[in-house]
Amino acid sequence: MQLKVTVNGVVYDVEVEVEEEPKPTLGAIFMTGGGFSPVPSPASSGPAATGNGVQAPLSGTVARVLVEEGQVIEAGDVVVVLEAMKMETEITAPQGGTVETIHVAAGAAVTGGQVLVELARG
Repeated sequence: MQLKVTVNGVVYDVEVEVEEEPKPTLGAIFMTGGGFSPVPSPASSGPAATGNGVQAPLSGTVARVLVEEGQVIEAGDVVVVLEAMKMETEITAPQGGTVETIHVAAGAAVTGGQVLVELARG
């Protein structure tokens, strides 16, 4: 690349080699077919998963618990809101029933696969 540079009123023609830096990338992203299927960790601090438990799909912090024990809910109702990486995720009930036990409280740290709320089918 040819440039003109002026130093103390004197013009110089300068040839400059410019090396382009490689642009940063995010790296490889792997996607598989099918939905997200969390795998509970053996070191999970919460109760073990059962067929009637609403599980955390990811690790995070409980922002809000939106149900109470004894409350009757429908499939798809939001039961807990998790916060992870400054994003909130609404956790919904996979089936309807009565809230039997709430295993978490606002501010609690949870891991993926941990049971948040136990339902009794109604």
